[in-house]
Parts: sequence; structure tokens; C-alpha cells
Amino acid sequence: MANITKKVSWSSRADESGATGEGTPLLNGSGQPRYCRQLSGGSIFQVGRLSTVDLEEEISAEEDSLRGRLKEIPHNEKLLSLKFESLDYDNIENQLFLEEERRMSYMGFRCLEISRWVVCGLIGFLTGLIACFIDIVVEELAGIKYRVVKENIEKFTEVGGLSISLILWVVLNSIFVMVGAIIVACFEPIAAGSGIPQIKCYLNGVKIPRVVRLKTLVVKVAGVICSVVGGLAVGKEGPMIHSGAVVAAGVSQGRSTSLKKDFKMFEYFRRDTEKRDFVSAGAAAGVSAAFGAPVGGVLFSLEEGASFWNQMLTWRIFFASMISTFTLNFFLSIYHKNAGDLSNPGLINFGRFESDKRNSISDSVPVFNILCAGGLLGALFNKLNYWLTIFRISYVHRPGLQVMEAMLVAAVTATVSFTMIYFSDDCQPLGPDHTEEYPLQLFCADGEYNSMATTFFNTPERSVRSLFHNQPGTYNPLTLGLFTVTYFFLACWTYGLTVSAGVFIPSLLIGAAWGRLFGILLASITIWTDSGKYALIGAAAQLGGIVRMTLSLTVIMVEATGNVTYGLPIMLVLMTAKIVGDYFVEGLYDIHIKLQSVPFLHWDAPATSHWLTAREVMSSPVTCLNRIEKVGTIVDILSNTSTNHNGFPVVIQGADGDEPSKLCGLILRSQLIVLLKHKVFVELARSRLTLRKLQLKDFRDAYPRFPPIQSIHVSQDERECMMDLTEFMNATPYTVPQSAGTQTPGGGGRTGDQEGLGQISPGQTRTGGASAGPDIVHTHTHTHTHTLFTNPIIQDYDGF
Repeated sequence: MANITKKVSWSSRADESGATGEGTPLLNGSGQPRYCRQLSGGSIFQVGRLSTVDLEEEISAEEDSLRGRLKEIPHNEKLLSLKFESLDYDNIENQLFLEEERRMSYMGFRCLEISRWVVCGLIGFLTGLIACFIDIVVEELAGIKYRVVKENIEKFTEVGGLSISLILWVVLNSIFVMVGAIIVACFEPIAAGSGIPQIKCYLNGVKIPRVVRLKTLVVKVAGVICSVVGGLAVGKEGPMIHSGAVVAAGVSQGRSTSLKKDFKMFEYFRRDTEKRDFVSAGAAAGVSAAFGAPVGGVLFSLEEGASFWNQMLTWRIFFASMISTFTLNFFLSIYHKNAGDLSNPGLINFGRFESDKRNSISDSVPVFNILCAGGLLGALFNKLNYWLTIFRISYVHRPGLQVMEAMLVAAVTATVSFTMIYFSDDCQPLGPDHTEEYPLQLFCADGEYNSMATTFFNTPERSVRSLFHNQPGTYNPLTLGLFTVTYFFLACWTYGLTVSAGVFIPSLLIGAAWGRLFGILLASITIWTDSGKYALIGAAAQLGGIVRMTLSLTVIMVEATGNVTYGLPIMLVLMTAKIVGDYFVEGLYDIHIKLQSVPFLHWDAPATSHWLTAREVMSSPVTCLNRIEKVGTIVDILSNTSTNHNGFPVVIQGADGDEPSKLCGLILRSQLIVLLKHKVFVELARSRLTLRKLQLKDFRDAYPRFPPIQSIHVSQDERECMMDLTEFMNATPYTVPQSAGTQTPGGGGRTGDQEGLGQISPGQTRTGGASAGPDIVHTHTHTHTHTLFTNPIIQDYDGF
């Protein structure tokens, strides 16, 4: 397949580094090659090209052109975008860092540990407040909308002219969705969707531009309110994970770079290593606020996100999750005028499932193999959404078109909902203990309500709870069947719009509908059974089939139901759904990560690549810096637009010209920019005896928005100065032998140094390659690596 280098990203605007739209290169060698020096032996490699190992037979361009369909689009998710760089997930153990650690007393370390707990508490508290705000605003606005539409329908049911009610419903939905789509498409595109794929990438070590900005949080909150109130097939629970992560990233830094306000707090945490742990806590707090599942939140961060974990981090994350759910619970109890009644632990409350001796679900375990339909339907959902997303990438990439599509989906959703309610003759008696918030009579007799309206004419969370707990006979099988099919395609069409929305609740609602339908059919041919419990199992199966979560989702569902006896059947269903779904296609989040060409590094290397060694998959030549380097050379390397790497190996040239250079450390782009900004040159240090010595505080003050190299002015005379990198470089970068299998560098890239993974020959310290964070990745049939590896014959070094 011909490689096409159109840039595709979550954000339609340029990233912080100044990379612009169509000019963003992909890691397939499409960037302009650059040569600095030549290897004395062996072949010459192009800089910016990955050493690509094909694990399957290549398809010729002629064969691929015959396939037609949507594959001939200006995008190829098998390519990796240079737009994304790695985060510095390893402490830079240079002389400045070691001196600071050496000066710190035992009490200082204890204060730092207490500060970490305080930050986690603040993260949980603020995340809970945000969840409470979203829930209250959605309840109030949705209540006003449904009451207005309900009164209008009841009015025109008697006198005729229900088309006016339909137009009113469509207009109200379209207005809310239009507002939500405009603020996302025009102000912060990264806030679109649930944000879970982006947070997974961030915790994996990939720098996603603007993903944890304050502006992103504001747009996320406002956008999800508009999306849910606008009646789209979405939920507000998924975006809470992104919101919690943004809160964590901001609180942990003790300042706001967006507001240009520095509170002079938590300065020690201004680095990626510490920020990563807090973002993990924020994501867990978001899950806890969404589902009232603090343990599930911890397991979510462990299973889906964080590549780095330890015992103390587990306790801090659990603390943040508990504070989050308690805060939400407490303030919602005040809102419901029942202060102290902590019965609303999350944004969605499944209600309590009581065990029933007449019908134990464990007695019906043999029927759960039928619920592998969750995996099949999940795979179908993901595949359809995959092709739909490719279509959007190709043709719906302008903000105006994105807003129009969102409004179209809102109008279609309202029209389909109204049509199904209008033609439905499923009337149910309206008892004194009914739980319907907005019962709609329509053409039913007095004392009855339209059953179809309880699924469409309501917020998704209330519809899920109704399917779980409404009395037997509440729903007609035909009603559930039509609703399942309709809502399935609406949810599939909706996910991926330029609006802030999640897929958790739509998945639960779809699964609950066909799960309850299965329970009704089972009861009609065998014995009495509680169809509400099968709605729960169906909801778990559908959600698991789409997102492919197992451990964390099991615990989340158990905590949300408040009954541990459902743990085993839920676990079996989720495992079945994942196994069946993985046979056809990946999970929804992984699909969208690949569609954005993000170099996401999985835990294990591909099974067919275990025979490869690091020397075979790593690229060369590599851009290296001398320990004492000319300023002009550093500026030229940082200004080179063909490469955009963040780490450079530091070497010592051999005494003899023929002797290979030796690796002595690693220095980051951000460090070099700070050094250039402060003019840390050897000549100036000699002439200015009172020159203030650079400290770690100077690097932390510039974090995380380091200025671009274009903003640093270096005169012609200063270009001739020298810069000594000894004090600032990391003298202990990660290295692996050149004969190491792919499992070894893969593990180093996932849990070790995210900027540099050096490879050395046996008994030598010469550099031949380096991996910048998530460069050791597997995408479909290729293993892509961009690394600096050592080779006995390499004497000179080229572009990184």
C-alpha cells in the first residue's frame, strides 16, 4: 500500500512544538532525510526512517488498488506520526538532581510524601465537585427540556398537529448539540469524545498535545452537558475520567500556565515523573465519581492506563478515589434535600440488586454462553465505528462540517425516537409506585403510559436503571427489540462526533435492552426468571465487547450493583465477550488510538517478532552531541524541522580519530532549550565570576511549556561559544545489548526511560542507537522502531 502522509490527530490545530497541519511527517521515512556524518562501515541509514521489519507478506500497490472501497483514503493508521513525542518518565539523574537530593533531609522527604497525599485528596475533592456540577446541570436542563416537550405532545395529541411537537424536540436537541459541537470544534478539539484513549496514551508515555490543559477541562465539562441534554446516544461518565486527569495535572503543579498564575506550591512535582502518578490518581477518581466504584477506579488505572506502579501509589490513588465518591455523594445528598443520605455514590446508580432464592443466577450459568453475543455485537459496533471514523477523517475534517454532522445526528436521533414512540402501541399501566420520571401517555388509555417512551424520552442513566429494576411485564419484547437495533446504530454513529461524550452508558443501555429481552424470552419458554438480572448481565457483556475491559469492569459492575454474588457471572461474561470480540477486531479505544497514528507501546511485543534482536529493529545513524559542544551545532540540531526528537545521546570523542566515540549520557531537548535561554556557555561562565549557577528550579519554572527553539535568540558570536553538558546530562541512561530480544527493549520503553534506550555491544560503551519513548511499537503487521543502537563498527553518529 502506498504510504500517504496526511496528518491525522485528535487536535486540528498545531501542537506546542510548532508542527503544522499537513506538514507533519510520519515515521515511514516520508520526512526529508538528513545526513550529519557517515558510518565508517556498513550501510548508511536515512535519518527519520524507521527500521521496519515486515511480519507479513507485503501487498503490492497494484493489488491494493484493486481493493477499492474506503481503503483508498488519504490516511493510513499503520503509519506513526512524528507529531507525538514521549514524556520524560524517568528521573534525569544529573549532577543538579543528585545535589538536590543530597541536600534534602529526612524531614524534607517526609514533607514531600505528605504533600503527595494532600494533592491526591485535592484531586479527589475537585473531581467529585466537577461530577456533582455536571450531574446537577444535566438533571435541571434535561428536566426542563423533557417537561416542555411532554406538555407540547400532550397538548397536540388531543387537537392534532404532533408534527409541531416533533419539530420542537428536534430544534431543542439541535440547539444544545450545536453549542456543544461549536465549543469543541472551534476552541479545543482535543476535548472531543470521552478522552479515555488520550489518557491511556498519556499514561503510556506519549505526549498528546493539549490533553491536560485547563481550557480542555472547561470545554469538556460544557461539551458533555450539551451532548447529554441534547439527547445524543452518549453518556457523561466516560468524560469524567479525562476531567479527573486534567484536574490532577493542574493541581499537582501548584499553578496554572493557562491563567499565568503561580501559587508557589508543589514545585518539586513539576516534572513528568511525578505528574504521571497524579494523572493516574485523577483518572481513577473520575471512574470512582462516575460509577461510585473506588476500587474499580484503582483497577482501571492499573489495567488500562498506568505503565508504572508501586504499593504507595496504590494507596494514594485509592484515597483519591474514595474522596471523589464521598464528595459527590455528600453534595448530591444536599441537592436532593436529604443531607447525609449517602445513597448516590456515582453519576449512575444501578440500584441495589437483591439475591432471590427463587432464581439464582448461578443456577443459570449454562445460558451465559449465549451471551457471547456481547462479544459479537461489540465487534460489530467497533468495526462499523472504525469505517465511520475513517470516513470522517477523510471528508468531515473542517469545524463547520463537524458541527453540521453533530446537528444532523441530533435531529435524526430525535426524529427516530419520536417516530418509534408514535407508532408504538405498547401501553403499560401506570401504578402508584411507578418510577418513570416523565411518563408519556400519547395514544394510550387513561392510567397507562407508552412503554417505548420510557427508553427514549429520558436520560440514558434513568433508562438503564429502568431496564434493571422495572417490574416484569413492563416491556414488550417487540419494543425492546426495536429499541436495541435502533439505539445500537445511533450510538455507533454518535461515537466519534466532535462533541464531548462517552460510550459507557450507551453500551450499558444497549446491552441492558437485549439482555432483558433475552430474559423475557427465556421466561416464556422455561421457568420464571428475573429479566432485570439478565439486563445487568447483557449490559456487562455489551460494554465488555466494545471496550474489552475485564478486571476493572468486573469490579466496577459489582460495586455499582452492591451485590458481590454477581461477580462470577459478570466476570465470565466479560471474559467471553473479550475473547470473542478480540477474534474479530480490537477494542474501541485501541482502534481510535491506531487511527490517530499514535505510537502506543503495548505490554508485549508481537508474537511473531520474538526472534528479532534489538540490532535488527533499531535504526541508525543517530544525532549525538559531544560532552562539550559548540552552541551553533546545538541550535542547528534543535532547529532542524525534519526531526523533532526530545532526547540526544552525549558522547566523548576518542583520542584518536579512528577510535569510536563512547556514550557518556543523555540530554533532553527541553534541557538544551533552558541552557540556551540562560546562556550557559563556557566562555560566559569564565568571564562572569558572579554569574548565578543554574538550578533545577529554572528547569521546573519552564515546565511543561518549554519555549520553542525559534524564540531563543543566539547571536553569531554566541554560536561560536561552547557549552559543557556534563552537569546537566543524565549520566546513567538505559542501555541494552545489541543481541537482546525485542522483549527487552520493549520493556525498557514501557516502564523505563521514555526518552532514551541505548543499545551497546558486549563489553563496550559505544553508542549506535536510542529509543525515544514509544518508538518501539507494533502496528498491525509491522514492528516500528526508532532507536539509537551500538555497533562495533560505528565510529560517527548521525541524526536521531
